[in-house]
Amino acid sequence: MRVLNPNISVDCVVFGYAESELKVLLIQRDASIANDRSLLSWSLPGDLIQDDEGLDDAAHRVLQELTTLDNVYLKQFGAFGDPARVKKPSDKIWLQKTRDYPEARVITVAYFALVNIMQFEPHPSNFAVDVQWLSFKDLSHDLAFDHEEIIQKGIEALRREIDVSPIVYNLLPPKFTLSQVQELYEVISGENYDKRNFRKKILAKDILKPLDEWQKGVSHKPAQLFELSE
Repeated sequence: MRVLNPNISVDCVVFGYAESELKVLLIQRDASIANDRSLLSWSLPGDLIQDDEGLDDAAHRVLQELTTLDNVYLKQFGAFGDPARVKKPSDKIWLQKTRDYPEARVITVAYFALVNIMQFEPHPSNFAVDVQWLSFKDLSHDLAFDHEEIIQKGIEALRREIDVSPIVYNLLPPKFTLSQVQELYEVISGENYDKRNFRKKILAKDILKPLDEWQKGVSHKPAQLFELSE
C-alpha cells in the first residue's frame, strides 16, 4: 500500500528547446477529481513523496506517472517552504479534495531536467488531463501554488550550469552547428554574444567533436556539424 508523506513533495521543471524558444513542460490537473472546473490550472509535474522512497526516486516516479517521461536526467536545485505557498482559493480547494491532510505545510524539493523535445513524447496520466510545452517567455502568472517562482529559480540554476556542465546539449539534436549552440546559450542566458569570442570559448572547452558533415537543405551556406564528445 502506498503511503504518502503529507509534508514533503517534489516538483520537476522540465526544459525543452524548439523554434528558438526555451519551453517548460506543464500539466493541467484533473478538475473532475474535485468536481470543479475552476481547478483546471497549469502546474509543474509534482506530488507528495512516498514514505519509503528517496527524493530522486520520487522525482523520477512523479515525472513518469504524470507525463509518461522516463529515463530523464534530473538535477535537484532547491527547496521551497514558504508558509504561504498555498495562497489561491483554487489551490486550497484542490488540496481539500485530493489530500488526506490538506492543511499540512508542504516543503517541496525542486528538480530541473533538460530534454530534446523531438526525442520525447509526453502524455498526461494519473491526475493530469493535459500536458503541454509552453514557451518560457509566455508563461502565465496564474500557475498553481508557487510554481512560477520555482520555474524562475529553475532557469537561474540552469544559467549557472551552462558554463560548467555539458548537460545543456541535451536540448539540442545529436548533431548541431556552432550557430545553434550560440543561439541556445543566448536564449537561456538572455544575453547576446560576440560570434568569434563565443566560438573560441566553446571550442576551448574541448567537449565538441567536429564532424565531416555539413547542414543540408538550408538556403544559406551549409555550416559544419558537431557532436558532443564522449
